[in-house]
Amino acid sequence: MKLLYTIWCVFWLMLIFLLLFPLMFICLQREAWKPYAHWLNRLWGKLFFPLAGIKIEVEYRFRPDPAQAYVFCANHFSYLDIAVMGVILENYFAFVGKHGVKNIPLFGYMFQKLHIQVNRENSQSRVGSLSRALKTLAKGRSIVIYPEGGIKTKKPPQMHSFVDGAFKMAIQQQVPVVPVTLLTNYKILPDETPIRLSRYPMKAIVHEPLVTVGLGQEDVVTLKNNCFEVIDATLRGAHKL
Repeated sequence: MKLLYTIWCVFWLMLIFLLLFPLMFICLQREAWKPYAHWLNRLWGKLFFPLAGIKIEVEYRFRPDPAQAYVFCANHFSYLDIAVMGVILENYFAFVGKHGVKNIPLFGYMFQKLHIQVNRENSQSRVGSLSRALKTLAKGRSIVIYPEGGIKTKKPPQMHSFVDGAFKMAIQQQVPVVPVTLLTNYKILPDETPIRLSRYPMKAIVHEPLVTVGLGQEDVVTLKNNCFEVIDATLRGAHKL
């Protein structure tokens, strides 16, 4: 049954993307049109999840202002996390994601044009991606980042430790950090081979923001630890760890 369900989900995921891609392609050709490409990405997710029979349950302990820039930080256990963030957040944002995504046909082109890629093994790439993220925030566009640095944990829902980048940029631009807990994505699409999807409700919590006004770079570790503790405590409470 899991195989049949996986085929069903992949069919709809690809079909919706292929139908929307021509419009996305046009919108990606000019900077002023890119918010429309972002909207089409959100539409992709909003159509996919109901067709896949996945109910979305989001608890907003804080409603982000779509006109304000934030650094959204979420745990990362599943490749489904990327699609989910576009559904639950109304803000116009850029992902900071691994550079290998650009090799995925069509999707890679869209990601490269709309988001920020980083090779975490290359120091120059890390510096360059941080610079682009700072410029993005300065323009009033939010950033979505997974501060574990990828899908690193082998024992979800236990997280891997966080890296500093997200918190450095938030402090430098004095924008709030908003922790986001993704509770069940790893049950729907585990990071395993072969790929198999299971039908669970997609549950997420958008937490109260962590204020950065008045903080300096000496506060990066404290801010990072506070964000980790918010998400970790929520995961442990929900899964009774």
